[in-house]
Amino acid sequence: MDRNLAIRIVLLPRDTNREGTIFGGIILSHIDLAGAVQAGMLTNQRFLTKAMKEVVFKEPVRVGEVVSFYTAIKRVGNTSITIHVDVEVIRGDQEVQVTEADMTFVCIDEKGRPTAVVPKSPANLKQ
Repeated sequence: MDRNLAIRIVLLPRDTNREGTIFGGIILSHIDLAGAVQAGMLTNQRFLTKAMKEVVFKEPVRVGEVVSFYTAIKRVGNTSITIHVDVEVIRGDQEVQVTEADMTFVCIDEKGRPTAVVPKSPANLKQ
């Protein structure tokens, strides 16, 4: 799977939980955004988040760390796009994976019903 950098941010004190590390819900929100960025690179269609699966929080994220959200297309189905998201932080001179998740997006028509995925170009399916 080829990875794409979808988002890179620095998280702030307002994003912390009571333990002083970044609240998991903040990470989940950015995972959803990163997945949507990747899906939007594949198709111009409207799509919705269907599922966020197998989210694994491996290490805490600390205030001030640079957090990168890398995405890769795992599967393109008839109406759905499954995207893997790796979340990494820069610690010292290396990036450390702190979270990973798989997300499924469903393409929808103007009435909100599932519709076939139409890639911007066939090359986008090879990402």
